[in-house]
Amino acid sequence: MARRLVPILILLVLSMPLAAETPAEKGLRVAKAADRRDSGWKDQTADLIMILRNRRGNESRRRIRTKTLEMQNDGDKSLSLFDEPADVKGTAMLTFSHGLRPDDQWLYLPALKRVKRITSRNKSGPFVGSEFAFEDLGSQEVEKYRYQYLREEACGKGWRCHVVERIPAYKYSGYSRQVGWVDTKEYRRVKLEFYDRKGAHLKTLKWKGYKSYRLSTGNYWRADEMFMQNHQTGKSTTLKWSNYRFDTGLSSGDFNKNALARLR
Repeated sequence: MARRLVPILILLVLSMPLAAETPAEKGLRVAKAADRRDSGWKDQTADLIMILRNRRGNESRRRIRTKTLEMQNDGDKSLSLFDEPADVKGTAMLTFSHGLRPDDQWLYLPALKRVKRITSRNKSGPFVGSEFAFEDLGSQEVEKYRYQYLREEACGKGWRCHVVERIPAYKYSGYSRQVGWVDTKEYRRVKLEFYDRKGAHLKTLKWKGYKSYRLSTGNYWRADEMFMQNHQTGKSTTLKWSNYRFDTGLSSGDFNKNALARLR
């Protein structure tokens, strides 16, 4: 009789529903899935036009070249070099992203002819007058945040999106929390809302114009445009991306803070 009970007990255990995910667990799972989908491209170069608008709609433009190196077991390395206009030509920004350890960031200013290190306490400041803060520029490592899954909803273009809240787990962030929308199929970022330290809605970042780039290691999506609106000042910044290239042979030697002043 006991032998007959064993298979019955096994069936009962297998048929029992698994414990439901908590919102924190589901939020973390979505974040990890998005990170996996965008891993394996090795390195990337792209051209960028930055459009700054004041609250009256007046514009100024900057032309930038970018390089990014994907790192294993650490955050990515990125380099931005300004080519136009003349008053910012030669300005260079170097970022070594990390997890909970503070990102390393250096800014070369030709007018001062020196490299300035961006301290952790200053990372909430604006990047060269744009609506992007220094802390927005590093790769978004999963461990930088604590997550809470909020809901799934329609998010335009026939897409469905996961809506996930993330709270910075690192010191000196300028944000109390962020709320992000990523599509449920390809895990492309659609929108990200930023809330200041007092909990007020500060900025909204939107991505659009996605294109697919197929490499031997996978299929990668990149947006042609990113638009950051500051709701408190009325200012905005648009980033227009072009000429994406992948696996170009970059190495850590191409991301050297001691060479920032010599970049051309």
